[in-house]
Amino acid sequence: MGVRTSIRFDPPSLDEAIFAAQGLADIIDDQAAIAASLMGLPEAEVKTAILEAKPARPQIARRSSVQVQFTSRRTPVVVERRAPVL
Repeated sequence: MGVRTSIRFDPPSLDEAIFAAQGLADIIDDQAAIAASLMGLPEAEVKTAILEAKPARPQIARRSSVQVQFTSRRTPVVVERRAPVL
């Protein structure tokens, strides 16, 4: 007797598909195309849900802040805060 296996395919929920699409693309039309292909839904329906959803990730400032400290008899210390690489 062979081993019986079954494969179950559960498409992602709309929120999961939108979250994934927001992580892959910045343009809303591209996000709608990605999420629609994951769900098998029309792009127009997904685009409306994307516009109503909050952004998946906060916008990070591209410019790093720099702080320079001077102390007597020492060389200046420059402290930079860099945004994480995504």
